[in-house]
Amino acid sequence: MGNSQEPQDFNTSVMPSSLTPVHVAKAADGLNLYDTASHQVSHFVPLKPGEVGIYVCGATVQSSPHIGHIRAAVAFDIVRRWFLKLGYKVTFVRNVTDIDDKILDKAATAGQRWWARAYYYEREFTEAYNTLGVLTPTVEPRATGHMPDMIDLIQRILDNGHGYVVTDADGKPTGNVYFDVASWPHYGELTHQKQTAEVDEAAAVADRMGPSVDATGDDKYNPVDPADASPDKHDPRDFALWKAPKDTDPEDARWSTPFGVGRPGWHIECSAMSHRYLGDGFDIHGGGLDLRFPHHENEMAQTRAAGYPSAARWMHSAWVTAKGEKMSKSLGTGLSVPSVLAENSAWVVRYALGSVQYRSMLEWSDQALVEAQAAYDRVSNFIERAGVALGGQPSREEVTGISADDLPTDFVAAMNDDVNVSGATAAIFTAIRSGNTLLSQLADRADSEAVQAEVRETLLAVRAMLDTLGLDPLAEPWVSAGAAGGASDGTTETPEHAALEALITEQLNARAEARKARDFAKADQIRDALAEAGITIEDGLQGSTWSLK
Repeated sequence: MGNSQEPQDFNTSVMPSSLTPVHVAKAADGLNLYDTASHQVSHFVPLKPGEVGIYVCGATVQSSPHIGHIRAAVAFDIVRRWFLKLGYKVTFVRNVTDIDDKILDKAATAGQRWWARAYYYEREFTEAYNTLGVLTPTVEPRATGHMPDMIDLIQRILDNGHGYVVTDADGKPTGNVYFDVASWPHYGELTHQKQTAEVDEAAAVADRMGPSVDATGDDKYNPVDPADASPDKHDPRDFALWKAPKDTDPEDARWSTPFGVGRPGWHIECSAMSHRYLGDGFDIHGGGLDLRFPHHENEMAQTRAAGYPSAARWMHSAWVTAKGEKMSKSLGTGLSVPSVLAENSAWVVRYALGSVQYRSMLEWSDQALVEAQAAYDRVSNFIERAGVALGGQPSREEVTGISADDLPTDFVAAMNDDVNVSGATAAIFTAIRSGNTLLSQLADRADSEAVQAEVRETLLAVRAMLDTLGLDPLAEPWVSAGAAGGASDGTTETPEHAALEALITEQLNARAEARKARDFAKADQIRDALAEAGITIEDGLQGSTWSLK
């Protein structure tokens, strides 16, 4: 049953970027990141020069994604983009949990095949990631595709004396295998459970808000895993590596192993897949803050007990809250991604999700979306005005070609400070204010060519900084979505609407010509006349749009 293949090195075998020379920016010397295990911000040094390996826990595809799920994806997408901007070659692995109790139970209740349900919701998550500009992972492995890896890993743990197989009265294996926590003296090191000192404030806030969504016991967010509550365990802390099937489990959700028929415990899949794709030790393991315990604590223990190094650094993104309470479907506050996108552009939603540092709690509210829309208006207004003044935009190749060493120093300092997005965003708007001042001087300055050069430099810097956060409005997916992914009201066009569209478009074209000729008085006159008629004009990078007040 074992898998004799060695873990695949994607940087040297299948990644096209492996043929590209690595040029790490000097700015990388200043990168400092928080580590959950040490509770400290420390200097980042990759295990392999010029390369970074990242594993992030992905979705359990039991139902539709909500904003709380996607916040973690956006947060680590920004982390990944900063490493890329620094010039590192990044291998980014994000798994899909497509077999677990919730998937099986919900599929049975709905009269579905469990694997069909899992695949359906996996596609929903993928669509949400793509819509919000999250980069595709280097590899996105499914749990069901890595049973041999998990079985091999469990066997190593057993061979090393850190697990045990539960047998029946006849001495035959039942399919239940547990990790022996008492045999592993390092257990608790990730979450500092053996310490009495106060943890860092981010973790303390999470602890005060309530139990982890993955914690065992009386948990208001998630029921206990029956396997982890089994009387067959030697110690209450022991956790399932492999689980005997429930009577209700379908036959195609069971796998034969040397220790009995069953399916994997939740934690084992990430240890197996991170080792498969990133090898013996990797730079960063990421995930939501609620995964610290027991998931990541157990994962760290079983990986090391199998004889493999664990991640060099653990990073956790904080929760999305609604009125101070953790966003959770079971609490009725889970906002589905489609419902949010129906009312807001994808750019605005991404900006709101990534508007604070990854390990800061994010309060989700209408006000957060209003502020994100205002940010888009400021960004798009400057980029459009600068493009008009320059007679065109810098190419995407020029924008993406900007090295971290050539970005504004305040932006670099913020991103190097544990990916402080709030500080980075402040740097962007500082540059936009400077750019707007330069634009206002163009008509009054004799050295207009010099000013134009400054405008272009500022425009390029602004777009490069935005691109680092996944927010350049002239990049995909925003361009294809139109008007930065503008939301649709879902109505079909009537003949009356078509006629109104034709009349207003004529006025907008006239206004655009006036602005191009720098006749801003005439442009304002057209806008004001439309406003008096009850028509609101919004200027964007793809042109002007209108709506009825």
